[in-house]
This record gives sequence, C-alpha cells and structure tokens, in this order.
Amino acid sequence: MTMVRERRHQQALRLPLPPPPVAVPEFPYHFSDSPGTVDRLSDLEKLSVVGHGSSGTVYKVRHLRTNSLFALKVLRFGPNAADARRQAAREADILTRVDSPLVVRCHGVLEGGGEDRLCLVMEYMAGGSLHDVLRARRRLPEGLIAGVAGRVLEGLRYLHGMGVVHRDIKPSNLLIGSHGEVKIADFGASRVVAAAMGPSSGGGDDACAGTCAYMSPERFDSEGFGDSGGFAGDIWALGVVLLECFVGRFPLVDAGERPDWATLMCVVCFGGPPAVPDAASPEFRSFLGRCLEKDWRKRGTVGELLSHPFVAKCCSTEGLVEDTFHT
Repeated sequence: MTMVRERRHQQALRLPLPPPPVAVPEFPYHFSDSPGTVDRLSDLEKLSVVGHGSSGTVYKVRHLRTNSLFALKVLRFGPNAADARRQAAREADILTRVDSPLVVRCHGVLEGGGEDRLCLVMEYMAGGSLHDVLRARRRLPEGLIAGVAGRVLEGLRYLHGMGVVHRDIKPSNLLIGSHGEVKIADFGASRVVAAAMGPSSGGGDDACAGTCAYMSPERFDSEGFGDSGGFAGDIWALGVVLLECFVGRFPLVDAGERPDWATLMCVVCFGGPPAVPDAASPEFRSFLGRCLEKDWRKRGTVGELLSHPFVAKCCSTEGLVEDTFHT
C-alpha cells in the first residue's frame, strides 16, 4: 500500500466525465414480452423481508392462487429521481430478455400502485446469497470455489451471448438455490451492447454504475486502459469474488482498511497484482491470474476460463447450503 500511495502522489488521476443526460422513460413502463406468470400484486402475500438496498426492498412473498414462493423486489423513486427511474427501466427491460437456469428468473414486471415504484417478481432463492455464505463460513474450500466459478462463467457466457454486460458481479448478486445452485441476479447496473464494443442501449455509458469494489481497471479509467465494452470487466469482478471466497475478506485492500473509491482506484489501476496466498493451488493461482490481468486485452475470456484446469476439477456446489441454510 505504501508503494501505491507514493504512485498516487506521482501520477495525476483522471476520472471520466459523467455521461450526458438522456431522456428518462416515463412510468408506468410497458413491456411487450413481459413474463406473465404473476400479473397482479393483489395475488401476492408478503411473508418477510429478505433484504434492503439503496433503491428499494426485497420481500419473500407467496402467490395466493398457486402457493408458489417468489421474491418481490420493490424499486422506489423520489419525485426527481431521474437516474433511478432510468436504471429501473433498464433492469426490467433486460429481465424480460433473459431466460436461463443460470440467471435468476423474472416472473413479472408490475406497476407498484403509483409512479414512484416498480415491482419485479423474481424467482425465490432459498439459500440466500454468496455474501450470506461467506458471512457464515468466512472461507470456502477450493472445490466449492471452482464450482462457483464454473456456474458463474456459464451464466456469463449466456448473458454475453445475449449482448448483456452485468457490470455488478459481487457476492450479494450471486444467489443460491435450495440445492446449492448458483445464479446471477440484479441487473440494475447492466447494459445491453451490440457487440464487444460500444453500447447500443441503456441510456448512456454509466461508467461508474455498479459496486466500485469489484470494478476493473478499465472501468475506473477508460482513458488510461481503453474501453473494453464491458465484457472483460465481468471477468475481473469474478476474479475478485473468488479470491474473496478463498481469503475470507475483501482482498484488494489491507485488513481493516475501507475500500473507498480513491483507495480502490489507486490499488486497481496503479498497484501490483492482487496477492494470492501461498496455500492456493497452482491451478487456482493460474486461474486468478487470468481473471485479474489488468490489461483487458490480455485478460482471460469466458470460453478460455471454462476450459481452464481449475474449473475442470470443480465439484458440485451443493455444499454451499450444507449446515448453513435450511429450506
């Protein structure tokens, strides 16, 4: 960290300017292809609160007619929350496009009883999130980490094939089913691109969208590292998540240090490669090196990483729910 601080004073840091304002979609927002499994909020009974976020609350709900369980994500906006409205519209639009067992499924996009909210009826994941697992266990063995890596990479292969860049891969956005299956969730920071370069939709680049702790060098400084179009940034974030699973804490800063924006930008853009404990196997060290390559042009691709020896030795992820969650 001393070297990073010295370099921080030696180099002028340039942050990208925010994107120009774009038109804000009006609500209610209509979807021609919205999955219609649940079409009325009145059919849902709230059972408990699953979690809170900056944009709203997630509830565990039961469908009264079928007795099926869902997660109801209620997005709330203030009267002048243009960015939040645009983000919610983008998330809902992406959710109506994707359909994969590797991605948390959307079962309905509903008006929330006024222009200040939008409700997403999502697949209920009984095992919580990878964040919950790490909070309970702190560390995971390499076999389980390899299983997580394989599942997330398969999910990213599907999403990237659909032109969707997630841009917020982190433990709390990797949800776990009752049998340990791992699925990618939360598309609030995502965007749709026409190809590997340049956005085709999404209302501006929003370079700073997502959680900065897991952002890649090119996300922090696109002028210095070049614009990858976003796909490679998902690989970097996955690498950070897997290293966190192994060391038992956020790995890019010293223990007890707060990962704020300025510190993270210095570490990610100007520091050395993230340290991997000696206890890691050669295969895992190699895999992390391909994920955490600072130059996105040299970083491992989804296809390459899926054939990596580390992923090839992966075991079932059922162990993620053993002795931790009960369904």
